[in-house]
Amino acid sequence: MTTTEALIAAADAHSAHTYDPLPVVIATADGAWMTDVEGRRYLDFLAGYSALNFGHGHPRLVAAAKAQLERVTLTSRAFHHDRFAAFCTELAELCGMETVLPMNTGVEAVETAVKTARKWGYRVKGVPAGRAKVVVAGGNFHGRTTTVISFSTDPEARADYGPYTPGFEIVPYGDLTAMRAAVTENTVAVLLEPVQGESGVVVPPEGYLAGVRELTRERDVLFVADEIQSGLGRTGRTFACEHEGVVPDVYVLGKALGGGVLPVSAVVANAEVLGVFRPGEHGSTFGGNPLACAVALEVIAMLRTGEFQERAAELGELLHRRLAEMTGSGRVTAVRGRGLWAGVDVDPAVGSGRAVAERLMERGVLVKETHGVTVRVAPPLVVAEEDLEWGIEQLWGVLSA
Repeated sequence: MTTTEALIAAADAHSAHTYDPLPVVIATADGAWMTDVEGRRYLDFLAGYSALNFGHGHPRLVAAAKAQLERVTLTSRAFHHDRFAAFCTELAELCGMETVLPMNTGVEAVETAVKTARKWGYRVKGVPAGRAKVVVAGGNFHGRTTTVISFSTDPEARADYGPYTPGFEIVPYGDLTAMRAAVTENTVAVLLEPVQGESGVVVPPEGYLAGVRELTRERDVLFVADEIQSGLGRTGRTFACEHEGVVPDVYVLGKALGGGVLPVSAVVANAEVLGVFRPGEHGSTFGGNPLACAVALEVIAMLRTGEFQERAAELGELLHRRLAEMTGSGRVTAVRGRGLWAGVDVDPAVGSGRAVAERLMERGVLVKETHGVTVRVAPPLVVAEEDLEWGIEQLWGVLSA
Protein backbone atom coordinates (compact mmCIF):
# COMPACT_ATOMS: atom_id res chain seq x y z
CA MET A 1 0.00 0.00 0.00
CA THR A 2 1.37 3.43 -0.97
CA THR A 3 1.47 6.34 1.46
CA THR A 4 -1.46 7.88 -0.39
CA GLU A 5 -3.51 4.70 -0.14
CA ALA A 6 -2.66 4.27 3.54
CA LEU A 7 -3.62 7.81 4.46
CA ILE A 8 -6.89 7.61 2.51
CA ALA A 9 -7.72 4.30 4.16
CA ALA A 10 -7.05 5.76 7.62
CA ALA A 11 -9.20 8.78 6.84
CA ASP A 12 -12.02 6.56 5.59
CA ALA A 13 -11.82 4.47 8.74
CA HIS A 14 -11.96 7.35 11.20
CA SER A 15 -13.84 10.23 9.58
CA ALA A 16 -17.49 10.74 8.76
CA HIS A 17 -18.04 10.30 5.03
CA THR A 18 -19.53 13.71 4.27
CA TYR A 19 -17.17 14.27 1.33
CA ASP A 20 -15.95 12.17 -1.58
CA PRO A 21 -12.53 13.69 -2.31
CA LEU A 22 -10.39 12.83 -5.28
CA PRO A 23 -7.82 10.16 -4.35
CA VAL A 24 -4.93 12.56 -3.81
CA VAL A 25 -3.28 13.53 -0.51
CA ILE A 26 -1.70 16.98 -0.54
CA ALA A 27 1.38 17.62 1.59
CA THR A 28 2.59 21.08 0.49
CA ALA A 29 1.44 23.90 -1.75
CA ASP A 30 2.74 27.15 -3.17
CA GLY A 31 0.96 29.65 -5.38
CA ALA A 32 -1.22 27.76 -7.84
CA TRP A 33 0.57 24.43 -7.36
CA MET A 34 0.17 21.60 -4.85
CA THR A 35 2.40 18.61 -4.14
CA ASP A 36 1.18 15.27 -2.80
CA VAL A 37 2.80 12.96 -0.26
CA GLU A 38 4.58 11.07 -3.06
CA GLY A 39 6.04 14.25 -4.53
CA ARG A 40 3.70 14.59 -7.53
CA ARG A 41 2.78 18.16 -8.47
CA TYR A 42 -0.72 19.33 -9.41
CA LEU A 43 -2.07 22.58 -10.77
CA ASP A 44 -4.89 23.79 -8.53
CA PHE A 45 -7.93 24.59 -10.68
CA LEU A 46 -10.33 24.84 -7.72
CA ALA A 47 -8.65 27.28 -5.30
CA GLY A 48 -10.58 26.00 -2.31
CA TYR A 49 -13.89 27.08 -3.85
CA SER A 50 -12.43 30.63 -4.10
CA ALA A 51 -11.03 30.65 -0.55
CA LEU A 52 -7.56 30.58 -2.14
CA ASN A 53 -7.99 33.50 -4.52
CA PHE A 54 -4.48 34.67 -3.61
CA GLY A 55 -2.96 31.23 -3.95
CA HIS A 56 -1.37 28.89 -1.45
CA GLY A 57 1.01 30.43 1.07
CA HIS A 58 1.02 33.98 -0.30
CA PRO A 59 4.04 35.63 1.38
CA ARG A 60 2.12 38.71 2.50
CA LEU A 61 -0.62 36.66 4.12
CA VAL A 62 1.77 34.21 5.76
CA ALA A 63 3.83 37.10 7.13
CA ALA A 64 0.72 38.80 8.53
CA ALA A 65 -0.38 35.57 10.21
CA LYS A 66 3.07 34.83 11.67
CA ALA A 67 3.45 38.33 13.05
CA GLN A 68 0.06 38.17 14.74
CA LEU A 69 0.65 34.64 16.08
CA GLU A 70 3.50 36.04 18.16
CA ARG A 71 1.33 38.79 19.66
CA VAL A 72 -2.22 37.62 20.48
CA THR A 73 -4.62 35.31 18.65
CA LEU A 74 -7.84 35.44 20.66
CA THR A 75 -9.44 37.67 23.25
CA SER A 76 -13.10 36.80 22.61
CA ARG A 77 -15.40 39.76 22.09
CA ALA A 78 -15.52 40.24 25.85
CA PHE A 79 -12.55 42.59 25.40
CA HIS A 80 -11.32 44.94 22.69
CA HIS A 81 -8.14 44.16 20.77
CA ASP A 82 -5.91 46.42 18.72
CA ARG A 83 -6.68 44.96 15.25
CA PHE A 84 -10.45 45.04 15.43
CA ALA A 85 -11.12 48.71 14.72
CA ALA A 86 -8.85 48.73 11.67
CA PHE A 87 -10.44 45.55 10.29
CA CYS A 88 -13.99 46.87 10.61
CA THR A 89 -13.08 50.32 9.28
CA GLU A 90 -11.15 49.10 6.26
CA LEU A 91 -13.60 46.35 5.30
CA ALA A 92 -16.49 48.80 5.54
CA GLU A 93 -14.59 51.22 3.30
CA LEU A 94 -13.81 48.48 0.76
CA CYS A 95 -17.53 47.72 0.58
CA GLY A 96 -18.66 51.36 0.61
CA MET A 97 -20.63 50.65 3.78
CA GLU A 98 -20.54 51.81 7.39
CA THR A 99 -20.67 48.75 9.64
CA VAL A 100 -19.21 45.25 9.89
CA LEU A 101 -20.38 42.23 11.87
CA PRO A 102 -17.56 39.64 11.80
CA MET A 103 -18.09 35.89 11.97
CA ASN A 104 -16.00 32.86 10.98
CA THR A 105 -17.44 30.61 8.30
CA GLY A 106 -19.47 31.60 5.29
CA VAL A 107 -22.64 29.89 6.48
CA GLU A 108 -22.37 31.71 9.83
CA ALA A 109 -22.37 34.95 7.88
CA VAL A 110 -25.43 33.85 5.88
CA GLU A 111 -27.24 32.91 9.10
CA THR A 112 -26.25 36.29 10.52
CA ALA A 113 -27.60 38.04 7.42
CA VAL A 114 -30.94 36.21 7.78
CA LYS A 115 -31.16 37.20 11.45
CA THR A 116 -30.21 40.77 10.54
CA ALA A 117 -32.91 40.98 7.87
CA ARG A 118 -35.60 39.62 10.17
CA LYS A 119 -34.66 41.91 13.05
CA TRP A 120 -34.55 44.89 10.65
CA GLY A 121 -37.94 43.87 9.31
CA TYR A 122 -39.51 43.86 12.76
CA ARG A 123 -37.75 46.90 14.23
CA VAL A 124 -37.45 49.18 11.21
CA LYS A 125 -39.94 48.12 8.54
CA GLY A 126 -42.66 47.19 11.02
CA VAL A 127 -43.45 43.64 9.86
CA PRO A 128 -45.75 41.86 12.37
CA ALA A 129 -43.91 39.56 14.78
CA GLY A 130 -43.20 36.12 13.35
CA ARG A 131 -44.32 37.04 9.80
CA ALA A 132 -41.00 38.01 8.16
CA LYS A 133 -40.26 36.40 4.79
CA VAL A 134 -36.98 36.13 2.88
CA VAL A 135 -37.08 35.49 -0.87
CA VAL A 136 -34.31 33.28 -2.26
CA ALA A 137 -33.49 31.69 -5.62
CA GLY A 138 -33.71 28.06 -6.68
CA GLY A 139 -30.38 26.41 -7.29
CA ASN A 140 -28.79 28.38 -4.48
CA PHE A 141 -25.99 27.24 -2.24
CA HIS A 142 -25.60 29.32 0.91
CA GLY A 143 -24.25 26.65 3.27
CA ARG A 144 -25.35 23.61 5.23
CA THR A 145 -26.88 24.66 8.55
CA THR A 146 -30.44 23.57 9.29
CA THR A 147 -31.89 26.99 8.49
CA VAL A 148 -29.91 27.41 5.29
CA ILE A 149 -30.70 23.96 3.86
CA SER A 150 -34.36 24.72 4.59
CA PHE A 151 -34.36 26.97 1.51
CA SER A 152 -32.14 24.78 -0.65
CA THR A 153 -33.54 23.02 -3.72
CA ASP A 154 -30.77 20.41 -3.69
CA PRO A 155 -32.18 17.06 -2.46
CA GLU A 156 -28.75 15.94 -1.23
CA ALA A 157 -28.48 19.04 0.97
CA ARG A 158 -32.02 18.68 2.37
CA ALA A 159 -32.79 14.97 2.69
CA ASP A 160 -33.35 13.62 6.21
CA TYR A 161 -32.76 16.96 7.98
CA GLY A 162 -36.36 18.09 8.53
CA PRO A 163 -38.39 19.62 10.01
CA TYR A 164 -37.30 22.67 8.07
CA THR A 165 -37.15 26.31 9.10
CA PRO A 166 -40.09 28.31 7.71
CA GLY A 167 -40.05 31.89 6.44
CA PHE A 168 -38.52 31.50 2.98
CA GLU A 169 -39.97 31.82 -0.51
CA ILE A 170 -38.04 30.16 -3.36
CA VAL A 171 -38.30 31.52 -6.91
CA PRO A 172 -36.40 30.56 -10.10
CA TYR A 173 -32.99 32.20 -10.40
CA GLY A 174 -32.94 34.94 -13.02
CA ASP A 175 -36.74 35.32 -13.15
CA LEU A 176 -37.66 38.90 -12.22
CA THR A 177 -41.35 38.34 -12.82
CA ALA A 178 -41.41 35.51 -10.28
CA MET A 179 -39.37 37.61 -7.88
CA ARG A 180 -41.77 40.52 -8.14
CA ALA A 181 -44.74 38.23 -7.46
CA ALA A 182 -43.04 36.69 -4.41
CA VAL A 183 -42.23 39.98 -2.65
CA THR A 184 -45.04 40.98 -0.28
CA GLU A 185 -45.53 43.48 2.53
CA ASN A 186 -43.96 40.94 4.91
CA THR A 187 -40.84 40.38 2.81
CA VAL A 188 -37.77 41.67 4.64
CA ALA A 189 -35.02 40.59 2.24
CA VAL A 190 -34.07 39.09 -1.09
CA LEU A 191 -31.00 36.87 -0.64
CA LEU A 192 -29.08 35.99 -3.81
CA GLU A 193 -25.71 34.86 -5.11
CA PRO A 194 -24.71 37.30 -7.90
CA VAL A 195 -23.21 34.23 -9.58
CA GLN A 196 -24.38 30.80 -8.40
CA GLY A 197 -21.26 28.77 -7.73
CA GLU A 198 -22.37 25.32 -6.64
CA SER A 199 -25.03 25.22 -9.37
CA GLY A 200 -22.25 25.29 -11.93
CA VAL A 201 -21.10 28.93 -12.09
CA VAL A 202 -24.45 30.24 -13.29
CA VAL A 203 -24.46 33.89 -14.35
CA PRO A 204 -27.89 35.57 -14.22
CA PRO A 205 -29.44 37.22 -17.29
CA GLU A 206 -28.18 40.71 -18.02
CA GLY A 207 -30.16 43.25 -16.03
CA TYR A 208 -31.36 40.75 -13.42
CA LEU A 209 -29.33 42.09 -10.50
CA ALA A 210 -30.20 45.67 -11.43
CA GLY A 211 -33.86 44.66 -11.60
CA VAL A 212 -33.69 43.05 -8.16
CA ARG A 213 -32.04 46.20 -6.83
CA GLU A 214 -34.83 48.37 -8.26
CA LEU A 215 -37.54 46.06 -6.91
CA THR A 216 -36.11 45.91 -3.41
CA ARG A 217 -35.82 49.69 -3.21
CA GLU A 218 -39.36 50.08 -4.49
CA ARG A 219 -40.79 47.61 -1.94
CA ASP A 220 -38.61 48.61 1.06
CA VAL A 221 -36.83 45.26 1.14
CA LEU A 222 -33.15 44.54 1.83
CA PHE A 223 -31.07 43.22 -1.06
CA VAL A 224 -28.59 40.78 0.48
CA ALA A 225 -25.78 39.69 -1.85
CA ASP A 226 -23.99 36.47 -0.92
CA GLU A 227 -20.55 37.24 -2.35
CA ILE A 228 -18.80 34.50 -0.40
CA GLN A 229 -17.58 32.76 -3.58
CA SER A 230 -18.08 35.49 -6.19
CA GLY A 231 -16.57 38.36 -4.22
CA LEU A 232 -13.08 39.65 -3.51
CA GLY A 233 -11.66 39.50 -7.02
CA ARG A 234 -12.88 36.21 -8.48
CA THR A 235 -15.02 37.68 -11.28
CA GLY A 236 -12.62 40.47 -12.26
CA ARG A 237 -14.21 43.02 -9.94
CA THR A 238 -14.04 43.37 -6.18
CA PHE A 239 -17.68 42.25 -6.07
CA ALA A 240 -19.68 40.43 -8.73
CA CYS A 241 -22.55 42.90 -8.23
CA GLU A 242 -20.32 45.57 -9.78
CA HIS A 243 -20.75 44.02 -13.22
CA GLU A 244 -24.26 45.52 -13.25
CA GLY A 245 -23.36 48.65 -11.30
CA VAL A 246 -25.35 47.36 -8.33
CA VAL A 247 -24.68 48.04 -4.65
CA PRO A 248 -26.76 45.81 -2.36
CA ASP A 249 -27.90 46.73 1.13
CA VAL A 250 -25.92 43.88 2.66
CA TYR A 251 -22.76 42.06 1.56
CA VAL A 252 -22.13 38.56 2.89
CA LEU A 253 -18.42 37.75 2.66
CA GLY A 254 -16.17 34.82 3.51
CA LYS A 255 -13.75 32.37 1.88
CA ALA A 256 -11.08 34.65 0.32
CA LEU A 257 -11.48 37.13 3.19
CA GLY A 258 -9.36 34.72 5.24
CA GLY A 259 -6.77 34.43 2.49
CA GLY A 260 -6.87 30.64 2.58
CA VAL A 261 -5.16 30.86 5.98
CA LEU A 262 -8.15 30.59 8.34
CA PRO A 263 -11.93 31.02 8.25
CA VAL A 264 -13.01 34.67 8.26
CA SER A 265 -16.46 35.92 7.29
CA ALA A 266 -18.49 39.07 7.73
CA VAL A 267 -21.79 40.79 7.13
CA VAL A 268 -21.30 44.35 5.91
CA ALA A 269 -24.05 46.97 5.72
CA ASN A 270 -24.92 50.50 6.74
CA ALA A 271 -25.63 51.40 10.34
CA GLU A 272 -29.40 51.56 9.80
CA VAL A 273 -29.33 47.83 9.07
CA LEU A 274 -26.70 46.38 11.42
CA GLY A 275 -27.63 48.93 14.06
CA VAL A 276 -30.68 46.81 14.95
CA PHE A 277 -28.50 44.58 17.15
CA ARG A 278 -27.99 45.28 20.84
CA PRO A 279 -25.26 43.74 23.01
CA GLY A 280 -25.98 40.10 23.77
CA GLU A 281 -28.37 39.53 20.86
CA HIS A 282 -25.82 37.95 18.53
CA GLY A 283 -22.15 37.04 18.62
CA SER A 284 -19.31 34.57 18.16
CA THR A 285 -16.38 33.64 20.41
CA PHE A 286 -13.92 33.59 17.51
CA GLY A 287 -15.61 36.16 15.28
CA GLY A 288 -13.31 39.11 14.64
CA ASN A 289 -10.41 37.56 16.55
CA PRO A 290 -6.97 39.24 16.30
CA LEU A 291 -5.46 36.61 14.01
CA ALA A 292 -8.44 36.73 11.66
CA CYS A 293 -8.37 40.52 11.59
CA ALA A 294 -4.64 40.62 10.86
CA VAL A 295 -4.94 38.28 7.88
CA ALA A 296 -8.12 39.93 6.57
CA LEU A 297 -6.50 43.37 6.81
CA GLU A 298 -3.74 42.16 4.51
CA VAL A 299 -6.35 40.73 2.12
CA ILE A 300 -8.09 44.11 2.04
CA ALA A 301 -4.78 45.90 1.40
CA MET A 302 -4.04 43.55 -1.50
CA LEU A 303 -7.47 44.11 -3.03
CA ARG A 304 -7.13 47.87 -2.76
CA THR A 305 -4.39 47.86 -5.40
CA GLY A 306 -6.80 46.43 -7.97
CA GLU A 307 -4.10 44.15 -9.38
CA PHE A 308 -5.87 40.92 -8.47
CA GLN A 309 -9.19 42.06 -9.92
CA GLU A 310 -7.40 43.13 -13.10
CA ARG A 311 -5.56 39.83 -13.32
CA ALA A 312 -8.80 37.87 -12.89
CA ALA A 313 -10.40 39.89 -15.68
CA GLU A 314 -7.48 39.45 -18.09
CA LEU A 315 -6.90 35.76 -17.43
CA GLY A 316 -10.66 35.27 -17.42
CA GLU A 317 -10.82 36.49 -21.02
CA LEU A 318 -8.21 33.91 -21.95
CA LEU A 319 -10.01 31.16 -20.02
CA HIS A 320 -13.41 31.82 -21.58
CA ARG A 321 -12.01 32.25 -25.07
CA ARG A 322 -10.29 28.88 -24.88
CA LEU A 323 -13.28 27.16 -23.29
CA ALA A 324 -15.63 28.63 -25.91
CA GLU A 325 -13.55 26.89 -28.58
CA MET A 326 -14.52 23.57 -26.99
CA THR A 327 -18.28 24.09 -27.23
CA GLY A 328 -18.41 23.26 -30.92
CA SER A 329 -16.54 20.00 -30.43
CA GLY A 330 -19.45 17.84 -29.36
CA ARG A 331 -17.56 17.21 -26.12
CA VAL A 332 -18.75 20.29 -24.23
CA THR A 333 -22.42 21.29 -24.24
CA ALA A 334 -22.12 24.65 -22.46
CA VAL A 335 -19.68 26.98 -20.74
CA ARG A 336 -20.69 29.65 -18.24
CA GLY A 337 -18.86 31.98 -15.95
CA ARG A 338 -17.38 35.35 -15.23
CA GLY A 339 -13.78 36.37 -14.68
CA LEU A 340 -11.43 33.57 -13.71
CA TRP A 341 -14.32 31.24 -12.97
CA ALA A 342 -16.15 28.85 -15.27
CA GLY A 343 -18.57 25.96 -15.26
CA VAL A 344 -18.02 23.47 -18.09
CA ASP A 345 -20.88 21.12 -18.93
CA VAL A 346 -19.47 17.89 -20.34
CA ASP A 347 -21.42 15.81 -22.83
CA PRO A 348 -22.53 12.69 -20.90
CA ALA A 349 -21.14 10.57 -23.73
CA VAL A 350 -17.66 11.74 -22.71
CA GLY A 351 -18.22 10.81 -19.08
CA SER A 352 -19.39 12.25 -15.80
CA GLY A 353 -17.89 15.33 -14.21
CA ARG A 354 -16.28 13.05 -11.65
CA ALA A 355 -14.69 10.92 -14.36
CA VAL A 356 -13.29 14.02 -16.04
CA ALA A 357 -11.90 15.25 -12.70
CA GLU A 358 -10.20 11.90 -12.10
CA ARG A 359 -8.65 11.85 -15.57
CA LEU A 360 -7.47 15.41 -15.11
CA MET A 361 -5.87 14.44 -11.80
CA GLU A 362 -3.85 11.82 -13.66
CA ARG A 363 -2.61 14.63 -15.93
CA GLY A 364 -1.66 16.86 -12.97
CA VAL A 365 -4.67 19.19 -12.74
CA LEU A 366 -7.13 19.22 -9.82
CA VAL A 367 -10.76 20.27 -10.34
CA LYS A 368 -14.07 19.27 -8.76
CA GLU A 369 -17.33 18.29 -10.38
CA THR A 370 -20.82 19.45 -9.46
CA HIS A 371 -24.31 18.32 -10.47
CA GLY A 372 -23.15 15.28 -12.39
CA VAL A 373 -21.75 16.60 -15.66
CA THR A 374 -20.32 20.01 -14.72
CA VAL A 375 -16.65 20.67 -14.02
CA ARG A 376 -15.75 23.90 -12.25
CA VAL A 377 -12.60 25.80 -13.23
CA ALA A 378 -11.39 28.39 -10.72
CA PRO A 379 -7.61 28.61 -10.35
CA PRO A 380 -6.03 31.03 -7.88
CA LEU A 381 -5.84 34.56 -9.25
CA VAL A 382 -2.02 34.33 -9.04
CA VAL A 383 -1.85 31.49 -11.59
CA ALA A 384 0.76 32.11 -14.31
CA GLU A 385 -0.67 32.59 -17.79
CA GLU A 386 1.38 29.70 -19.18
CA ASP A 387 0.16 27.44 -16.36
CA LEU A 388 -3.43 28.41 -17.06
CA GLU A 389 -2.91 27.60 -20.75
CA TRP A 390 -1.35 24.26 -19.83
CA GLY A 391 -4.25 23.40 -17.51
CA ILE A 392 -6.78 24.19 -20.24
CA GLU A 393 -4.82 22.00 -22.65
CA GLN A 394 -5.00 19.13 -20.17
CA LEU A 395 -8.77 19.57 -19.92
CA TRP A 396 -9.08 19.43 -23.70
CA GLY A 397 -6.80 16.40 -23.75
CA VAL A 398 -9.15 14.58 -21.37
CA LEU A 399 -12.27 15.61 -23.27
CA SER A 400 -10.90 14.68 -26.68
CA ALA A 401 -9.32 11.36 -25.68
